[in-house]
Amino acid sequence: MNPFFIKYPLLLKKLYPNRITKIKAEKTIYLTFDDGPIPEITPWVLDILKQYNAKATFFCIGDNIRKHPEVFQQIIKEKHKVANHTFNHLNGWKTSEEKYIENTLLAEKEIEKFSPQKTKLFRPPFGKIKNSQAAKLVKQNYTIVMWDVISGDFDTRISKDKCLSNVLKNASAGSTIVFHDSIKASESLKFTLPKVLDYYAEKGFDFKAL
Repeated sequence: MNPFFIKYPLLLKKLYPNRITKIKAEKTIYLTFDDGPIPEITPWVLDILKQYNAKATFFCIGDNIRKHPEVFQQIIKEKHKVANHTFNHLNGWKTSEEKYIENTLLAEKEIEKFSPQKTKLFRPPFGKIKNSQAAKLVKQNYTIVMWDVISGDFDTRISKDKCLSNVLKNASAGSTIVFHDSIKASESLKFTLPKVLDYYAEKGFDFKAL
């Protein structure tokens, strides 16, 4: 497993100011979930969010939408935002520009079967995207979304407590926080997400979609 930035680097924010990381907002947290929809975990996430009247953004893999359309439709029915995470969870650094764009547009076709996008959001898997790929997507009217804080729930080397502290020590008003509604992340996610919701709800924060 490659290392990752828990807190998105300030240098990258300066280099790519048009990519969403942290949003100017008082008393608001932006929860995001990558890699679903997965029937074993996404409905659980939706249930927890409902308990806190929380809205979130789900960066979905096109192939998972195709396999689990009923779960994807549940996300939409419950008024969350759905967004693009490529069709096959591609690493942009290891993928040609042509294939990367083609794969992203294939995922968008799956999204648009159920939810025509007025605002198209895209998060690159692994946070890895070439400048040329990003430029092509922007021309296709996508906004590139990175993160302000990443929980690390996907990394099985990290304890559940560490995932929780990654969020609580680093997130503040306007933070875009990354979780994963995936099987691999589920143990840490189920431990961390309710505690994060509790912590910020008690401080008077709202949870909104991007």
